[in-house]
Amino acid sequence: MTVRHDDLTVEWLGYATARLETTDGAVVYTDPGRYGVLDDYWARDGDLVVVTHDHHYSSDGIRSVATDGATVVIHEAVDAGRIDRDVEPVEALAEDFEVIRVSDEDRLSVGGATVWSVPAYNDPDGPNAADDGSVVHPEGTGCGFLLSIGGTTVFWPGDSDALDGFAELDVSLFLANIGGGGLVSDRHEAADLAERMDPDLVVPIHYDTFDQLAADGPAFAADVASRSIPVALDERSANQ
Repeated sequence: MTVRHDDLTVEWLGYATARLETTDGAVVYTDPGRYGVLDDYWARDGDLVVVTHDHHYSSDGIRSVATDGATVVIHEAVDAGRIDRDVEPVEALAEDFEVIRVSDEDRLSVGGATVWSVPAYNDPDGPNAADDGSVVHPEGTGCGFLLSIGGTTVFWPGDSDALDGFAELDVSLFLANIGGGGLVSDRHEAADLAERMDPDLVVPIHYDTFDQLAADGPAFAADVASRSIPVALDERSANQ
């Protein structure tokens, strides 16, 4: 399903991968690849690709969506040597693309887009922490991205709790991470955040890819809609 919002078209391709296209043809991808979501997908039309952290880093996924000379923005903590999958080092991508590493709080201009990285993590005192305070996504190991593209601001939090700071962002399109599972915000926390953030549209992603990310998409959509916030649901992508 393709969602139209302001001057953007939005398509969730599965897992953490969303494709955003402006009316003038600029294309952005979030966290492309993994778990078969881009099998047989070889568009290579992405002008900008953003990667939040190790768990969403797929060099094959990036190569399947990025056009020649695309800009690939990757959090500085992503380290292929620490990933127990067959991925290329980030440095290898720099032979074909403009690779930019970002910290938790950076701002850069890429063509007609502006990209802000924002801190994104599991709080040791939050809902996704173990009894000893350990978390799957510690602070500093990844980020979220606020993107200004085609005159619209888009927020993708990556793998994170629904942090209070997110509610302070000026967001038109919220790509809500609702998978829960002790990894990220669940649908209830994401709905509460959407109410505080008050975006123009919410599109839930990053759920139902595997059992730990099981979530009730229609229940989330109904919850958000009951708070007078527009929401668009693409269950086809959730069940890929």
